[in-house]
Amino acid sequence: MVSALSIFAEYFICWWITLFIVLPIGMRSQQDENDVVLGTVKSAPARFRFWRVFLLTTVVSAVLYAGWYLLTAVWGFNFASLPRIVPDFSHK
Repeated sequence: MVSALSIFAEYFICWWITLFIVLPIGMRSQQDENDVVLGTVKSAPARFRFWRVFLLTTVVSAVLYAGWYLLTAVWGFNFASLPRIVPDFSHK
């Protein structure tokens, strides 16, 4: 049985990695909008949509983690289940 703390920690790592994948989706820079605020770089977001990024990250990471959990905890797949690609040259 997997503890709730382990599930939360694994999901948080999955969420954090997914965040960096989701952040640039649909982002328009200040240069794209021709509205550069003095003192900022041209590549800064014109409008940061926190709730959109947060919800999309949460949904995508939940789907990814559910698949990971299904494969590992329910069906029992692990790295030992993968086929060997490199031949075993040790002659025992």
